[in-house]
Amino acid sequence: MSSDRPVREAENRLEKFNADRERLLSEVERRVVARKVSEAQRGGDDSLEYVLNDVAYCEIKRLDHKNGAADRWKDLSRRLLGMNGDEKREELRKLVRHYGQDVVGNFDPRVYKFATGIGPSLLGFVFNPMTSLREGMTTLRNLDARIHADGDLDVVRGCAERGTIVVVPTHSSNMDSPAIGLGMLRAHLPPVTYGAGKNLFSNPFVSFFMRNLGAYRVDRRLRFELYKDVLKEYSTVLLEHGYHSLFFPGGTRNRSNIIEKHLKLGLLGTTVTAYKNSVREGAPNKRIYIVPATINYRLVLEAETLIEDYLAETGKRRFIITDDEFSRVGRIVEFFRKILVHEGSVVVRFGRPLDPFGNDITDDGESIDRAGRIVDPASFVRGADGEVADDDQRDAEYTRALGRRLSQVYPRLTVLHSTNLASRAVFEAICKNAATRDIYRLMRAPLGHLEVPVPAAIEELVRLRARLAQHPEWGSEHPSYTTQSADAKLDDAIRGLSSYHTVPVIERRGETLQVKDVKLLFYYQNRTAHIPPDA
Repeated sequence: MSSDRPVREAENRLEKFNADRERLLSEVERRVVARKVSEAQRGGDDSLEYVLNDVAYCEIKRLDHKNGAADRWKDLSRRLLGMNGDEKREELRKLVRHYGQDVVGNFDPRVYKFATGIGPSLLGFVFNPMTSLREGMTTLRNLDARIHADGDLDVVRGCAERGTIVVVPTHSSNMDSPAIGLGMLRAHLPPVTYGAGKNLFSNPFVSFFMRNLGAYRVDRRLRFELYKDVLKEYSTVLLEHGYHSLFFPGGTRNRSNIIEKHLKLGLLGTTVTAYKNSVREGAPNKRIYIVPATINYRLVLEAETLIEDYLAETGKRRFIITDDEFSRVGRIVEFFRKILVHEGSVVVRFGRPLDPFGNDITDDGESIDRAGRIVDPASFVRGADGEVADDDQRDAEYTRALGRRLSQVYPRLTVLHSTNLASRAVFEAICKNAATRDIYRLMRAPLGHLEVPVPAAIEELVRLRARLAQHPEWGSEHPSYTTQSADAKLDDAIRGLSSYHTVPVIERRGETLQVKDVKLLFYYQNRTAHIPPDA
C-alpha cells in the first residue's frame, strides 16, 4: 500500500469541495428544516415558535450592547406572534441557511500546495533565529526536525484508504491547528476538514490559511439549539460524503494542561449518525474510523494566560479568551524564534483507530469486541428485525462509550518533554518542603519552600523516569531523548523554561534551583498529573 495514495485521493476530493459546497449546504438545510418541522407537527406550532424565539432571544442578549447589531433579532421577536405556520417555516429556513453559510468552510488548492510545499520552509526561514544565509538554508533542510510525528501510522493510513477518518487530538493551544496539520503532513496522512473556533479567525495570518484549507467556523458564543443542530448536521453530511475530518473533543483549549478526561460529545456523536445513515442508504462498508492523537509541546505559547484563567476565582473564568498571546503577532514570532529551534519541539502522536462505537480494530480495519472477535459494526445500528433503527438514547450511549475510550487512550499517547518531567520533579520537591500539594497554598509559600537542591531534583527526576518506563499506559518520554542523562534533561528543561515566558519558571543558582513562577511550574507538571505521586 502506497503511503501517499490516501493523501492524493483526499487532495482530489477536497479540490472538488468548493463545487460540492452548495450541495452540502442545501442538504444540511433540508435535513435541519425537515427535522424541526416534524418536531413542530408532533408538538404543535408553538414548538416552532419556541425555536425561533430562542434564536432571537440569545442573539439579542449577545449583541444588544453593540449599536444596532441586535435590530434584526428584535424585529424577528416582534413579528413572531403574528406569523402563520408557513411564515415560521420560511423564517426557519432562512435562519438555517444563515448559520450554515457562517459555518461552511472553503478549500483553495493553490493555498494547500503552498502550505504543504514551500510554506513550512518559508515559515522556518522567517521565524528561526539565524546569523547567516548559510545557517538559514540549513534550517530549511532540517525543518522536519521541529515537528515530529509518530504512532500507529500504517494502520491509520490503511483506514484512510478504506474509509473516512476523523482525527480527534488533544487541545492545548491555538497553535494546535497548524501543528496537527504539519504533523499529518509529516505522517503522510490526508488533508482534512476541521472545525475551528471562530475566535481563531481574528488572527489575519492564521485566518488566511484556515479559511482556505477546509476549516469550518465554530462560534462557541452561540449556545442555542438551532445553531448546534446546523453545526452537527454539517459535520454529519461531510462524513457521509467521505470528507476526512478533524475536531477537538475537548472543546476549548485545556486551561490546566491536564490531559483531557471530560470530552464534549456533540461533534463526536456525528460519527455514529453518519455511519448509521450510510448503513440505511445501503453502504455498510462505507466505514468511519476515529483516530486519537496527542499534540505535545516543549513549551506552550499561551501557558501564562491559560493557567491564570484556570486558577481564577470561580465564576471569573472566561469561556473564550480573545486577548492572549495568540492575539499578539510579536509573541507568536518570539514563540517560533525561541522555541521551534529546539529539535522535536512539537510531537504529534497518532493512536490506533477506533470505530464509532469505541471498538478496537484489526490491522485490516475490522471492528473487534473486547474478546478480540470480529464484529459487524452495522449490527450496532440495526434493530432485531435487521432494519436500521433510530434510537437517540442508544446512539448517545455509543458516543459516551467512545468518549470514555478516548479518555483512556490519551494518557498512553502522551509524550512528556523535559519541561514536563523536570517541572514534576521540582514540584514534588517543593510540595515536600511546604507539606502541601495545594497550588493556592504553594503560591503563597515562603521563598525557602520554593528552593530545591539540584541533587534532590535529579534524584526525583530519576525516580520519575524509572516509573514512567515501567508504566507505558502513563505515556512516554520524547523518543529522541530517552537516553539523555538526568543532569542533561534537567539542564535542557531549565533552558526551555527560562527562554520564553515573561518570568523564568525556574532559575539555577549554583547547586540550588529557585522556582520563580509557581503557577507555570504547576502548569507544565500538570501534563503528568495522571501519574500518581510516588509512595
